[in-house]
Amino acid sequence: MKMNSSQNQNRSQHASLVMAALGIVYGDIGTSPLYALRECFHGTYPHPATPDNVLGALSLITWSLIVVVSIKYLVFVLRADNRGEGGILALMALLTPWRQNRRFSQRLILVIGLFGAALLYGDGAITPAISVLSAVEGLKVATPVLQPYIVPTTVTILTLLFLLQRRGTARVGALFGPVMVVWFAVLALLGVRGISLAPEVLDSINPLHGFRFIMREGWDGVYVLGAVFLVVTGGEALYADMGHLGRSPIRLAWFCGVLPALLLNYFGQGALLLKNPAEATEPFYHLAPPWALYPLVCLATLATIIASQAVISGVFSLTNQAIQLDVSPRMRVIQTSSEEIGQIYIPAANFGLMTITILLVLGFQSSSSLAAAYGVAVSTTMVITTVLVCYVMRRLWRWSVVAAGGLTIAFLVVDLSFFGANILKLLNGGWFPLLAGITVFVLMTTWRRGRELLATQLLDSVTSISKFLERTIADPPNRVPGTAVFMAKQSDSTLPILLHHLEHNKVFHEQVIILKVETEDIPRVPAAERIVLTDLGQGFHQLIARYGFMQSPNVPVILRECEPLGLVVDPNDVTYYLGRETPIPTPRISGMPLWRERLFSFMFRNSLQATAFFNIPPNRVVEIGIQVEI
Repeated sequence: MKMNSSQNQNRSQHASLVMAALGIVYGDIGTSPLYALRECFHGTYPHPATPDNVLGALSLITWSLIVVVSIKYLVFVLRADNRGEGGILALMALLTPWRQNRRFSQRLILVIGLFGAALLYGDGAITPAISVLSAVEGLKVATPVLQPYIVPTTVTILTLLFLLQRRGTARVGALFGPVMVVWFAVLALLGVRGISLAPEVLDSINPLHGFRFIMREGWDGVYVLGAVFLVVTGGEALYADMGHLGRSPIRLAWFCGVLPALLLNYFGQGALLLKNPAEATEPFYHLAPPWALYPLVCLATLATIIASQAVISGVFSLTNQAIQLDVSPRMRVIQTSSEEIGQIYIPAANFGLMTITILLVLGFQSSSSLAAAYGVAVSTTMVITTVLVCYVMRRLWRWSVVAAGGLTIAFLVVDLSFFGANILKLLNGGWFPLLAGITVFVLMTTWRRGRELLATQLLDSVTSISKFLERTIADPPNRVPGTAVFMAKQSDSTLPILLHHLEHNKVFHEQVIILKVETEDIPRVPAAERIVLTDLGQGFHQLIARYGFMQSPNVPVILRECEPLGLVVDPNDVTYYLGRETPIPTPRISGMPLWRERLFSFMFRNSLQATAFFNIPPNRVVEIGIQVEI
């Protein structure tokens, strides 16, 4: 009986995760039927909706979903997880010893990985805009009178969505999951209704229709391929969100619900166009009977809100990884769930994404205009993901050159075809996500290089711990009651603020802790493996706390975890000493161009204070300022 009860509980938990996957992961891909097929025949580069063209476009859509999402991402890419965590930064950390001297190949992985991650921010801002806008545009199908209210309504909905993020991913997923079940059921029903008009549309399953379409249309067919790509743009967000829910629920939700519903709906839209090509203006909404238009617009709006959620939560995960891996300035990260550590909210990222998304809606005004700008960055990131997974196949899975190379070439043929098609959108708005991605990449690399230069300059003023202790034994300073915690950047040397403190104050506390917080190349470090404590003698202790790149360090908790190891710290009698470096850009040191040094200095001054980042009580902190030329 107990076993049956446990099995039922596990099944219930798994079912809830599948439901949450529908609400968090598949919103982006799940709302593509609103605009993807329409853009093939009524977008920026329209084609006539002839029977051959319709069957060809549907064939390309079908096999794109099968090859890119089902095979590439669901079968292979999701296997390349970093201890359960997904996303391009997690994949890069899996391949590269982050803080060691790297060979050329490792530096190359670092650069292309950072560039791929940066590009996700560009298309990440477009997804909420195009999704919600395409849903609200259904109002003009119901009545042209509502056309002037489409953009204001979209802006209002997006604003409310971003304000909702502070409630946390768990609550949002629990709210949106049931809505997406209804959405995918409606997609399937509308598709079946459309297929009944022209059952011959099912012949588009034959891949030859897609091949003949590309061969027949030639260069013009490449433009349609850019529209077809819209059906798979949620693939990278799917991978980045793996840490929230796990591999199995994501796969089950796709193969048992999402994929069948999408294919039925695309076939239904295609059948409608075979019957009446003039319906290409809004084939999704024309699938519905007139009485169902307003309810369908409401449901589609809710579904596109969920599509935006998949991207937003992915941006939060990506930003947190970037902070912990030290390629981004520190920001405030709020844990929104006491049960799931991957569920976070980052106010700065949320506000920035909201601002850009709303400006895109106001600037482009229609989903067709946004569709012309959509896909450039995501297609580039997909190429980069394929290359990185190839490294995983060879280095970690130990696949042969033939197996890894053959599969990689097969994926690259598809990825590079989509990449080439999307590059053609560059002058029609595709420049925006590319520009946004390049900007983020410059910020990331500038921050990382600046931190390296800062650390190098600081190392010139430190000595080894052993030499420092010899000095204190030979000339012992005065000691006062209490505990002093000095935050260190290097675990094997004394830090400048400790030397600065001794030189100016001529005194030390009875108990001195040199604390170094290290971020490992894995998502999470178990509590039992986190602490490394060394008694240096003379009341000095060296403490190393190890965290994963998906965890947020907490210094008071670290000190409490030291009690079983014999180090007892009274939280009411401890003083934290932090160095507050001020980088001074100077042309005398050839580390970076002067403009990048100034950019780094600006980011450094505006990053989150160490007290907040490490959860240190601010009323027990002493900061010692140091100016450092870089």
